[in-house]
Amino acid sequence: MARLTFTEADHARIASAIREAEIATTGEIYAVFARASDGYHFVSATAALAIALLVAGVTLLLAPLFDVTVSAAALLGGQIVIVLAMLAAFALSRTLRMAFVPRAIAERRAHRSALQQFFAHNLHTTAGRTGILIFVSEAERFAEIVADDAIAAKVPQESWDAIVADLVTAAADDRLADGYVAAAHAAGAILTEHFPGDHRNPNEIPDRLVEI
Repeated sequence: MARLTFTEADHARIASAIREAEIATTGEIYAVFARASDGYHFVSATAALAIALLVAGVTLLLAPLFDVTVSAAALLGGQIVIVLAMLAAFALSRTLRMAFVPRAIAERRAHRSALQQFFAHNLHTTAGRTGILIFVSEAERFAEIVADDAIAAKVPQESWDAIVADLVTAAADDRLADGYVAAAHAAGAILTEHFPGDHRNPNEIPDRLVEI
């Protein structure tokens, strides 16, 4: 998947979609896009060490077959070179680094980041506890809608899952701006059904997409 980008026009469209979605509801919608939810440095270090040990093991097994003597110093020096080379490669390529991250770990990190963003942008402080976060993390290919307590008590998770599935598809097709727009409208329809508003409904949270 190519690196996802947003133009000023994309930001304006998403902000407008959120604003329109909130017209008839007391719910508040916020959108966040993260390049990555973690640096995964521990994974890089573990993978580099594992590869170095694997190469050393294979070398020791094959050396007698070719009548080659490998000194301890040469073996250790080779391992150090491999570790340093792998760490450099992981630092330069997020795609390579993510290839070694177990899916379960990536999802946990992305979910944790979504919760952090929910609280960082004060979505838990709305008067009726009716804030939701539309969150996408690019590196993990992860999307989630985080809903505050009042919404979670009325809206089943399956309702958000359908929106998230469409958002993931849009990201995979390099149409993430369109995905955010569609997600905002779909979420707004759900919020309007369960939390209708009126002309006195204040806008408590800015209508925007934040990139982190």
